[in-house]
Amino acid sequence: MVEPELIKNAQAGDRDALVALLREIEQHVYRTAYYLLGNEQDALDASQEALIRIYSKIHTYEEKAQFRTWVQRIVTNICIDKFRRSRPSVSIDEHELVFQAGDNVEAEVMSSFDSEEIREAIGKLPEHHRTVVVLRYLQDFSYNEIAESLNLPLNTVKSYLFRARQQLHSLLRDYQKGGVRG
Repeated sequence: MVEPELIKNAQAGDRDALVALLREIEQHVYRTAYYLLGNEQDALDASQEALIRIYSKIHTYEEKAQFRTWVQRIVTNICIDKFRRSRPSVSIDEHELVFQAGDNVEAEVMSSFDSEEIREAIGKLPEHHRTVVVLRYLQDFSYNEIAESLNLPLNTVKSYLFRARQQLHSLLRDYQKGGVRG
């Protein structure tokens, strides 16, 4: 969690505070970019672009939103723009995506699959579903934080997550039955 005083000092023009702030958030920014874009180079590019935007727009941050939500909105929007421009084939790999034990459907479904199958299935989700899944299960955002971060109504976020879970369940069921990958 970022110290509020660090944010205020950065907004006031304290360069050391701004550098410290960017260093504190860079891992979270990269992690989100990686899971949304699916490869290291694109994630590094998006992370750099997000950090530059945060650097140049820190003065516009208002405390009515959580800082991490504001940061995630920036990185998510950059990733969505990159995705729309290039429409790459997204394959999420190298990192584990762990679903929370409290989510019964996910826990049951995911318990019988290895992480590669999960990553492949997530990579096949439509962009908006993949985005909410990453924010919810990777970044541990609440539904309200996702709604605020993506500037969506709360019910839309719930709907996207519900549909994403249905799609994941279907994709992973196909894997379990020996379905075709790819």
